[in-house]
Amino acid sequence: TRFQAGDRVFGRCSGAFAEYALMEDAEAMVMPETLSWEEGASIALTYLVAYDMLVLQGRVQAGEWMLVNGVSSGVGVASLQLAKGLGAQVIGTSGSAEKLAKLSPLGLDVAICSRDPDFAATVMEATRGHGADLVINTVGGTVFAEDIRSMAFEGRLATVGYVDGVVQANLDLAALHSKRLTLFGVSNKLRSKAQRAAAVPGFVAQVLPHFAAGRIRPQIDRTFEFSQLPEAKARMESGGHVGKIVLRPPSVI
Repeated sequence: TRFQAGDRVFGRCSGAFAEYALMEDAEAMVMPETLSWEEGASIALTYLVAYDMLVLQGRVQAGEWMLVNGVSSGVGVASLQLAKGLGAQVIGTSGSAEKLAKLSPLGLDVAICSRDPDFAATVMEATRGHGADLVINTVGGTVFAEDIRSMAFEGRLATVGYVDGVVQANLDLAALHSKRLTLFGVSNKLRSKAQRAAAVPGFVAQVLPHFAAGRIRPQIDRTFEFSQLPEAKARMESGGHVGKIVLRPPSVI
């Protein structure tokens, strides 16, 4: 192992609702001293997924426009923060004006408050007709067609979830062809151990220093004690959270 007894480490593993869990050595990272355990718990999975989407697959560049559907979700907030750290401009959609207001201090450039898939015109207006270079779809099939209409020439679209329960959508082949679009899926669970581990060194080198220096702080909605698991799940299912919900184990290390 690369670690010694007493090192503070964090990373991705199964068993989030367990008192003890096993983590692959290749997934573990040394946690910066500036971070609390609660902050570390909110970073490992969500921000690694965002890094995979934005950097490794999405190839986002400084000055580009990124659209995030469901920007107040854990992955949405992480994508917003990482994109801003990389110099991109971010448009976010949400059905809650209150949630969008909470994300303004994190650098959200354009906020679109709507529960209907009717945001393409606003995206085009905000980008002066350019469109979104990278789209992060955390919502699902209900916004897919509007995402395609919102995309720039040679834009990229990442599908990372379907909380709306809609797993099928019609694809405008004319737009795919004429705008030379790239569509890709993002799933942490369905990747092999080697594939997941391959993203860790780049994350440690490119993203973790931003957390260590305080340039990026994880957005924690609420922290619950382990005995409050039912309340934590209820908070998640209510849809009222912004960012991550953290569950604290019975004994703090």
